Amino acid sequence: MQQQKGSVSIHAENIMPIIKKWLYSDKDIFVRELVSNGCDAITKHRLASGGQGEDYAVRVLADEKARTLRFIDNGVGMTDEEVATYINQVAFSGAESFLAQYKPGEGGEAGADTGIIGHFGLGFYSAFMVADQVTIDTRSFLPDAQPVRWTSADGMNYEMEPGDWPQRGTCVTLHLTEEEAEFAKPHRVREVLSRYCAFLSVPVYLEDAATEAPKAETEAKEGEGEAPQAPQPINDTKPLWLKSPADCTDEEYKAFYHQVFHEFEDPLFWVHLNVDYPFRLQGILYFPKLKQNFGGMEGQIKLFSGQVFVADNIKEVIPEFLMLLKGVLDCPDLPLNVSRSFLQNDSYVRRLSAHITRKVADKLTGMFAAERDTYAGYWNDIHPFVKFGCMRDEKFYERMKDALLFEKVDGGFVTLAEYLDANKEKAPDTVYYTNDASRQDAAVALYRERGIDVVRLEAAIDVNFISFLEYSGGESKVAFRRVDADVSGLTDAQGEDAQLDVAGLEALFRAATDKPELKVEAKPLAGDTLPVLLVEGEQSRRFKEMSRLYGNLSFAMPDDYTLVLNRRSPVLAALAARDAGTEDTRLIARQLYDLAALTCAPLPPDEMTAFLRRSQQVLALLCKG
Repeated sequence: MQQQKGSVSIHAENIMPIIKKWLYSDKDIFVRELVSNGCDAITKHRLASGGQGEDYAVRVLADEKARTLRFIDNGVGMTDEEVATYINQVAFSGAESFLAQYKPGEGGEAGADTGIIGHFGLGFYSAFMVADQVTIDTRSFLPDAQPVRWTSADGMNYEMEPGDWPQRGTCVTLHLTEEEAEFAKPHRVREVLSRYCAFLSVPVYLEDAATEAPKAETEAKEGEGEAPQAPQPINDTKPLWLKSPADCTDEEYKAFYHQVFHEFEDPLFWVHLNVDYPFRLQGILYFPKLKQNFGGMEGQIKLFSGQVFVADNIKEVIPEFLMLLKGVLDCPDLPLNVSRSFLQNDSYVRRLSAHITRKVADKLTGMFAAERDTYAGYWNDIHPFVKFGCMRDEKFYERMKDALLFEKVDGGFVTLAEYLDANKEKAPDTVYYTNDASRQDAAVALYRERGIDVVRLEAAIDVNFISFLEYSGGESKVAFRRVDADVSGLTDAQGEDAQLDVAGLEALFRAATDKPELKVEAKPLAGDTLPVLLVEGEQSRRFKEMSRLYGNLSFAMPDDYTLVLNRRSPVLAALAARDAGTEDTRLIARQLYDLAALTCAPLPPDEMTAFLRRSQQVLALLCKG
């Protein structure tokens, strides 16, 4: 061939500045691109020649001293015509649409749609993000093919001439800029390779030019009978997700989890995806132990395309609520060379996302049906994820609604239907719950005496979740009431009435608490052990809790408290018999009010100090007799 000079076609002068600027935050992507190109070349040779017994590999040679990085493969290689076609002419197929979608905005920033995934279409030319000269040395596998050398300093102008590459395959040499010299350091290259290429289907080797043993030294060792150590690839060419689930052991699943996510604890369980139709999808989703209050907690789902790492947590592909999990998903058919807005509207991606959701729901409902005790044992760890998923995805909720569990204060787990059926006589269509069983123990005890179950709803997500269930009930309406928000389930018309002077006690408590607007009611509660109960309207309390949860402290919701007097309480009967005008009587009334308030929430510091001082005064009264 004759030496050639020219310019890369399809407006390279407009594309190269965008590659260098627009991909700046992901500049290490060039390592993945060049290694992936080498793997593709090897795959093509394997298909073209049968490839049996071939020792295929991609080698990455880092030379910190020379400030170079070389990518060497023993794939199909290229002829001079192929270099002219694939490098000089159509390297930017589709570049016009790329340019139209991602024009730089003001100040050189990307436009409104700043999400491109994978950058696969940029391929070889991503090397110019870090190099001020790139050289390709290649020799085709075709008989009598001659080696070719291609050189460019900017990706726009090139020289192509006969080369001297001695074997089949390609070597891409990057002469790194001073600013990007870090990519010539072996430890930095290993870090990038481990991120992007840890599971490529072709062995990838990293070599350090500074530490390679001289050939004579190696031969001397071999002559002395010392077997040289075989180099180890940096990647696992047959990751666990490619195996059939039936061929994987629990130990392998756990080991893979620890290897990929660097977690010390074992996962609870996992879902192995292996789909060939209507799309190709393989992967493993792990359920880690979740924190009940998981605000700010994020899982990690790694997205691959044909074993090439693309990115973490791509929410256009992976349903948002699954982001609390950890896992790997390999989607070879995913259109990665497009914007996020395209993914949001792509029917393939929507079907893929829906299928992932269905498989997770199938795993959970299958476990509920076949291994309910095991499922219940996991519930306290997985319920935040399940509830979040139900609220975010209607189809997930429809699949999961019969497998939602509620933990009873007195032990055991029940479904919503089981709870309503067990309490239908005394608490029809109502679920009584506590969000702090120890603080609300006195109220819980009243429901226990009446034979009404109380469930625990103690996670931050439960405030939203119970509202969601009430709204989603359809014709089967259900109401959730905290144990100190409603006494309708605690009243009992049977039994003795203490014949309280309700009007007198109402005036006494208003005076003692300095709350003239205090609402006071007298009810015949089921037992006589609790003299007063302070209840707060369920909706008022929920609004305030949501306001605190979302940091909207300026949201003002008026208090909706009612002091319920137990008509059966001998303590209140004794209090009513005292002179309401004395300081001691008012002191006792205020003490009873604060005791009721403490079952709802901690007292403010100043009120707590006054409560403790008052407690000493009450003890002194008792001692006086």
